Amino acid sequence: MTNLYLPERPRILVITLRRLGDVLLTTPLIRTLKSGFPGSSVTALVFRGTEGMLAGNPDVDEVLTTSLRPSPREMTALIRRLWRNYDLAVSTQAGDRPTFFALMAASRRVGLVPHAGRTGAWWKWHAHHIPVTADPDCHRITQLLGIATPLGLEQAPDIVCPQGGTAEEFTRRTPYAVLHVSPFYSYKRWTDAGWRGLARGLAERGLALVVTEGKDPAEQAYIDSLWANGEAGVTRVRGRLDWPGLTALLKGAAIYVGPDTSMTHLAAASGCPTVALYGPTSPRLIGPWPPGGLTEPWHPTGTIQRRANVWVVQNPLPCLPCEKLGCEGHLESYSRCLDELPVRSVLKAVDEALGRQASCRRIS
Repeated sequence: MTNLYLPERPRILVITLRRLGDVLLTTPLIRTLKSGFPGSSVTALVFRGTEGMLAGNPDVDEVLTTSLRPSPREMTALIRRLWRNYDLAVSTQAGDRPTFFALMAASRRVGLVPHAGRTGAWWKWHAHHIPVTADPDCHRITQLLGIATPLGLEQAPDIVCPQGGTAEEFTRRTPYAVLHVSPFYSYKRWTDAGWRGLARGLAERGLALVVTEGKDPAEQAYIDSLWANGEAGVTRVRGRLDWPGLTALLKGAAIYVGPDTSMTHLAAASGCPTVALYGPTSPRLIGPWPPGGLTEPWHPTGTIQRRANVWVVQNPLPCLPCEKLGCEGHLESYSRCLDELPVRSVLKAVDEALGRQASCRRIS
């Protein structure tokens, strides 16, 4: 174990300045730190708007937030708040800002750094007492848990979902399926015809349908174009559930189907039978993480893969996974692999998941 000479009850800062799903994927590392340093207090620094992923998390004592693009005044205030207030700072990213905040915050620092030789890497290696380089071919959670290895900590592989919510308003009709049809970026989106066909197939299998969505008008307009209110027995959440409420909704579902997005990660971690539709992104690197972790990594490509309570469905074109922003290389691009993903492939995975629901529930 690397000796950082930490006090008996260390104050730990974990820095994760990324999107919602990334904050959720940091929770196994936070649990590892919390359990590995008994009596410690853990503060998470995240982007404003992502802190809901840590709601009710018993391992997090405090959450600090910052803007995506903070003003000089906000940045100055945050630096004053952080300045040498912690015994250990843990940076889960190799970027400039997370490394800088770690340097400001604590007398001892550990974090991810770029591989040696990359432009601008030298100062990050010197900023941390324990610099950690990540294996680029392994899952994001595996990379994060690698930070705990030089600290001599036993890894806790479970994602900790938001806690303390209820979804009774949406769970009166059972059994029900949860669909999340609108990822944040268009290049991860399946087709309108695909979602409509899947909804029909789920209804034919005796399932009520609950569609999750936020309050964003563009997202709601897109779902309006798919299903009018009440059409095909679809119940729409319309932003009325927070993240703990969404966790409760997922834990009671017979099945969840969604694209590569934070909701899908939450569904998998909740123990719900989860069917994940993957396009340009490799599941090997950022695939859904079931309770207890992955006993076998996801393959980069396949037709239907299963790990515990999760099924990943892909349309394995020769270019898959390209790890690009769709076929046109931008966030609003189309992705041929998803545009040509047939409903029958998704329903095949659905039938497998429904047929194994009892065994999946025992995993959670």
